Amino acid sequence: MRGDPVPARPILEAVMALLLRVLALLSFFFAGGPAAAMEAGAAVAPLDLTASPIGFAALAIFVLAYTLVVLEEATEMRKSKPVMVAAGAIWVLIGIAYMGSGRDLALEAAVDVTILDYGELFLFLMVAITYVNTLEERRVFDVLRARLVALGLGYRRLFWMTGVLAFFLSGVLDNLTTSLILGAVVMAVGRESPKFVALACINVVVAANAGGAFSPFGDITTLMVWQKGKLDFTEFFVLFVPSAVNFLVPAALMSIAVPNVTPPAREERRRLKPGAWGVIVLFAATIATAVSFKNFLHLPPALGMMLGLGYLQMLAYYLQRAGKRRKDEDMVLDSFHQVARIEWDTLLFFFGIIFAVGGLGVIGYLAWAAQHLYVDMGPTFANIVIGALSAIVDNIPLMFAVLTMNPEMSDGQWLLITLTAGVGGSLLSIGSAAGVALMGQARGVYTFSSHLKWSWAIALGYAASILVHMVINAAYF
Repeated sequence: MRGDPVPARPILEAVMALLLRVLALLSFFFAGGPAAAMEAGAAVAPLDLTASPIGFAALAIFVLAYTLVVLEEATEMRKSKPVMVAAGAIWVLIGIAYMGSGRDLALEAAVDVTILDYGELFLFLMVAITYVNTLEERRVFDVLRARLVALGLGYRRLFWMTGVLAFFLSGVLDNLTTSLILGAVVMAVGRESPKFVALACINVVVAANAGGAFSPFGDITTLMVWQKGKLDFTEFFVLFVPSAVNFLVPAALMSIAVPNVTPPAREERRRLKPGAWGVIVLFAATIATAVSFKNFLHLPPALGMMLGLGYLQMLAYYLQRAGKRRKDEDMVLDSFHQVARIEWDTLLFFFGIIFAVGGLGVIGYLAWAAQHLYVDMGPTFANIVIGALSAIVDNIPLMFAVLTMNPEMSDGQWLLITLTAGVGGSLLSIGSAAGVALMGQARGVYTFSSHLKWSWAIALGYAASILVHMVINAAYF
């Protein structure tokens, strides 16, 4: 009953248990991360499960799950579902292997670090996606598309304009959003020319992926590298020229094949909703806040992004009150609705991937891969190969694997893997979210085969960007 006295001894025991847990966690953080935690919590070295049945089973589970991710369209199963199951199953196997080993605390600490990695990424992306959703709701992207369509540009000029816009927009927005916005422009203008649509879509995909590589906010992989502290915020911008080369080389070659025709201009009336410019300003202020938190206060950038979400919430409060008072439905902004609209499938996919790859790291596979790739073959070769692999395998698990391996590399090499992982997905249409999204948007026109025809040009851009980086950024190696 509510009025019964609570015995003192259980309370004391609970307090002592809590203190011991806090001390254990503090010792983990000061010891230097998951690897140190694994060693600190065990009398001997962490278990090597790479050649054990449990290790093989975990690897098979991961491969099966990722195969289902690749076959998402055929199976009609969202990509988050198999990787979430795989992540849980892998850690169950690890837990079974560590039962009775006396390493329970170390294993728990390793899980805690993985949760921290995902938590910071989740909060950052949640805010960024909420802002993008709000900009869409305020009709910012609709107005941009309408104005581009109304310009009455020729196909070649529009080819270059959409490419350049994709390159710069993806430095702030994610490459998926950028490609969908400009893909809509391409589809609206090029209805009578399937050839133009196919070439322009390829160009938008390449440009969006290239533009995301030189900005900490441009891609999930660059965000991960920045949050891990491998590169300073300003260091990413030395990749601007190599990224531009990656976009310009295939664009110049493809532009020759673009029809030299001017389609009729289409007038489309669109206006911004009230508060749209306020959202744009606050988005910029949020990015500045996140950067300041990381660079000056040495706080997680995700915390700065959450403060930025507070900016948006206050603006939404004002617009909601003012809209109801003036009976203007366009002014009303429900910020919580925009939070609810975030792409949960993507965020849960990240959860599954990060925990699954983290589990493979605890088993020992990432240490094995790091030895063979970065020690035996050298970091330059390894980073180029990993970038090329991102044309088939999503760059997020690849980058998380590299970060978990944590090889000893110069800033130049970390910049190289950032570049290659970002732009390597352009080699095939299925290599990036931008390509997959545009194949759906321009179904039957922009296809895997139409992209494959120009993979040689994209590969030239890939090679040229690596060469340019190694020449102009030689001081970073």
